[in-house]
Amino acid sequence: MAYHKVEREIGGRTFTLETGKIAKLASSCVLATYGGTQVLATVVRSTPRPGLDFFPMQVDYREKLTAAGKFPGGFRKREAAPSEKEILTMRMIDRPMRPLFPDGFIDEVQIQCWVFSHDEENDADVIAATAASAALACSNAPFEGPTATVRVARVFTDEGPAFIVNPTNTQMQYSDLDLVLAGHADGINMIEVGAAEVPDEDILAAIAFGYDYVKDSLDLINDLVKVAGVEKKPGKLSVPDDDVMAEVKKLCESDMTKLRQIQSKAERSEAIGKLRDETLDKHFAEKLDGTYGEYATSSKRRSMAKDAFRTLEKKCTRKLIVEKGLRADGRALDQIRDLEMEVDIFPESHGSAMFQRGETQALVTCVLGTSKDEQIVDGLMPEYSKKFYLHYNFPPFCVGEAGRIMGPGRREIGHGALAERSLAGIMPSPEDFPYTIRLVSDITESNGSSSMASATGGCLALMDAGVPITNTCAGITVGRFTDEKGKKVVRVMDILGEEDFFGDMDFKIVGTCEGITGIQLDLKARGLQLDEIEQCFDEARKGRLDIIEQMEQVLEGPREDVSHKAPRIVTLHIDPDKIGKLIGPGGKTIRSLQEKWGVSVNVEDDGTVQVAGKGSEAIDGARGEIEALSAVIKVGTIFTGKVVALKDFGAFVELAPGTDGMVHVSELAMGYVKNVTDVVRVGDVVKVKVISVDDQGRIKLSRKAVLAEEEGEGTEQREEEPVEAN
Repeated sequence: MAYHKVEREIGGRTFTLETGKIAKLASSCVLATYGGTQVLATVVRSTPRPGLDFFPMQVDYREKLTAAGKFPGGFRKREAAPSEKEILTMRMIDRPMRPLFPDGFIDEVQIQCWVFSHDEENDADVIAATAASAALACSNAPFEGPTATVRVARVFTDEGPAFIVNPTNTQMQYSDLDLVLAGHADGINMIEVGAAEVPDEDILAAIAFGYDYVKDSLDLINDLVKVAGVEKKPGKLSVPDDDVMAEVKKLCESDMTKLRQIQSKAERSEAIGKLRDETLDKHFAEKLDGTYGEYATSSKRRSMAKDAFRTLEKKCTRKLIVEKGLRADGRALDQIRDLEMEVDIFPESHGSAMFQRGETQALVTCVLGTSKDEQIVDGLMPEYSKKFYLHYNFPPFCVGEAGRIMGPGRREIGHGALAERSLAGIMPSPEDFPYTIRLVSDITESNGSSSMASATGGCLALMDAGVPITNTCAGITVGRFTDEKGKKVVRVMDILGEEDFFGDMDFKIVGTCEGITGIQLDLKARGLQLDEIEQCFDEARKGRLDIIEQMEQVLEGPREDVSHKAPRIVTLHIDPDKIGKLIGPGGKTIRSLQEKWGVSVNVEDDGTVQVAGKGSEAIDGARGEIEALSAVIKVGTIFTGKVVALKDFGAFVELAPGTDGMVHVSELAMGYVKNVTDVVRVGDVVKVKVISVDDQGRIKLSRKAVLAEEEGEGTEQREEEPVEAN
């Protein structure tokens, strides 16, 4: 295998593809370099496993921490199970390439992408996606690509907003858009977006901008294929014989067309299953009383008939929609299923919601925590923490099955990530809302678009929890069907699970009245052009505005305050030089403060202090001590302190370790006080208010002022109480 290298400037940096030096025993191998980031992509094609009836392409992407000079954590000091980022990248690589193989192709294809060098600025995910496509294009697999993948960001400059292709990590910190775009020579076939309510027309402009660079990357791959590509070998396709397909069509087409119009999913599935079993048993039964050759032939024909039946169901479904405008559940093409929404369904949670669209149902719960509950994300990129994250669960019972009960798979990770980034665009800033937020979406019924139910139900749960989101957010899907010649195109709103399975497209779009916050496009057709994407945006906008209107009838906006079950958080700032005093030797001072008041205290290096707890009295007490420790004593602040010394003229009260204030005898009680000991003794705990701090830092306190305020509040409460008549 000869060594070949091609390169081209893309986005102001050189993109290099090399082959012929590494992993020469693989079917093909490409080393991609962009900036200081390098990804090795390998492809191995093997003969199909016996009995397979699907295309078993496997994509694996791993970030080796040595690439950035890092050590893995834990005792083993070895890379373990793939991280969420790695799983999402596997899906990103897989989705645009999988549809570009011939129907019936079932050879084993395994793609592995390893990150060997990482400069912490050029993210490896889009580089790996392009490298994998280049490796497939150079192999003998019948891949009808290549595809290429780019990322687009939008930053604001003095000249106005500007799009950037393949932005660096630093540039992404200033972007309100994260768009990943994949496509080939005939159009766009994968889109992922996370955005901060970016208008539809700006997203379209970003897609058009990114597609120009997709073409540049395709040219680079084609340059490599010209010098290093090998002849394609289609292999044997697993498709039904023509005579089997014709017989199944003759036997079942009429009945199938009728059964596909049964509106209940359960009844429809049962009826179609019965038709399939009767057809197979009566016309394609296995011959058990003859020779082994006769048995093998009959078994093969039965298997082909099963595939033919599935193909016929797909064709009947598409024909009904394209030619007659008839959907399985009887809806119009642009009609959204009936919605049912409810909030505060779990009274002990901080926020909760039930969102039902047709036969898809999500129960979403929200929990509010402190900075200690943030999700730490460690990988090749610099470590960071997430203050908002969403987890998605898809149990077997939600589709009426008794399946394996296990942890989240790639699908669950992907759906949760889509809903999370779609809601991230409406989150308040940490300065305005210091809570860590976790959403959990449990899918309890599923018949299409459970990720959009998670995003929409998640918005309701956030509002129920009192999170001050910027706008109400909803998600909707748009599907696509074509006739057998591919000329007539019909799009449908709010697709069912079967419409996703039998259709060409699952275009998920999430947003508010102001703009888009999330997109995920999965496409089985060859590709989309910009004009059709624009039409999808227009249709999806109408749908999401309709859903938002119904959501706001249930809950107009975020509740005025967070749940009483949630912790209360206050944020204050102290002089960074005082952090050591607050923490104390070995953490003694801060631990004592937390135990005394039953709160949690988190201190940042810049002097930001978060105090979290239940009940304003505990938080105010802890806050007062922290301010006293950091020498930030403000007039009007109320402290709860211990009497540490008595004098004839008054008492000294410890506001915090090392900080005392004096209560003059005249400020001890409401009336005349002859002796200090008549009111307080050493060791007593009293509430006092700061009434002055002189130039020398001496603090004057008043107990009388606190008593007066409390008596005033009690009087007001008594005045409001009704008086019973005799």
